[in-house]
Amino acid sequence: MSVKTSHSRAESVTSVDPVWAAVRGDAEAIVRAEPAMASFVHETVLAHDRLEDAIVHRLAARLANHVVSAEGIRCAFEDALAEDRGIAEAMRVDLAAVYDRDPAVSRHIEPILYFKGFHAIETHRLAHWMWSQSRIDFALYLQSRSSEIFQTDINPAVPMGKGIFLDHATGLVIGQTAVIEDDVSILQDVTLGGTGKEGGDRHPKVRRGVLIGAGAKILGNIEIGEGSKVAAGSVVLQAVPPHSTVAGVPARIIGAAAREPARSMDHYIQCDDPSG
Repeated sequence: MSVKTSHSRAESVTSVDPVWAAVRGDAEAIVRAEPAMASFVHETVLAHDRLEDAIVHRLAARLANHVVSAEGIRCAFEDALAEDRGIAEAMRVDLAAVYDRDPAVSRHIEPILYFKGFHAIETHRLAHWMWSQSRIDFALYLQSRSSEIFQTDINPAVPMGKGIFLDHATGLVIGQTAVIEDDVSILQDVTLGGTGKEGGDRHPKVRRGVLIGAGAKILGNIEIGEGSKVAAGSVVLQAVPPHSTVAGVPARIIGAAAREPARSMDHYIQCDDPSG
């Protein structure tokens, strides 16, 4: 390929998909700075033409074992991406969410290469698509494998919006009838669970823009209102109104939530109630 053609292709990629262009730029910088990582970075990123292909390659490498091969997982992802273009869009928005909200992230490539929270979300997107296609066993296998590799246990039936950020992710449990809408941020050791052996719709509904702090337990078929904040370590047993902050065991409303808590990632608690 000539230099002119190479430059033209780079300009085309930048104009069509600036996120992918940023990831490739990060990859090229790593190769220059750290030759020991060159093979890994080439295989994971630079050998691919699309962002979703790079993400799928990385996930397949991490999820594969003697039971289901990397090629089998890649083929499953290809089927899902071909049938539902919303998955590729969600991958990009999820990546942007990590870059925007995690102060430890300085490059777009980092979640793709290293972050198990991002990997767990994208694995769940495949598992959920499998579930919707009645490929229940493959979906449950992916849930089990994700739990083993990424320390997150998300039932494949759970619908998940775009722009989800799992910070650290270790110990996350989300039950079968939960719902997570767009732009939600969840820290480690969070449970969205039921309250016993009851059947039916029994898990929390987390609305758009919610921030859930580390170690919080939200139990039962209750709604966590849009733009609300659940403080770290809280046990939530009742519905949370939109744009409010709850804290405690059991949790109670202690004030309003700051605007866009899931984006600001502000865990500071300020009580509006003087008795709090």
